[in-house]
Amino acid sequence: MALMITDECINCDVCEPECPNNAISQGEEIYEINPDLCTQCVGHYDEPQCQQVCPVDCIPLDPSHKEDQDQLYQKYLKISAKP
Repeated sequence: MALMITDECINCDVCEPECPNNAISQGEEIYEINPDLCTQCVGHYDEPQCQQVCPVDCIPLDPSHKEDQDQLYQKYLKISAKP
């Protein structure tokens, strides 16, 4: 399941550089996570790095993008594939 950033985000800028898939970017008001690029850090780390550094705990699972560990790993392989 991809992650999402809620409106509790304080735009502290710590999550964006932690994302190994470049799934996090600044939106109009708060940071946003591209669900097509978010693997919950599967393939890179044991835990989502953005959740680890977020000081306000505003990065929950996105219920509209349900994926299991295998699907997240397959997405990681697709994203990290060298052309």
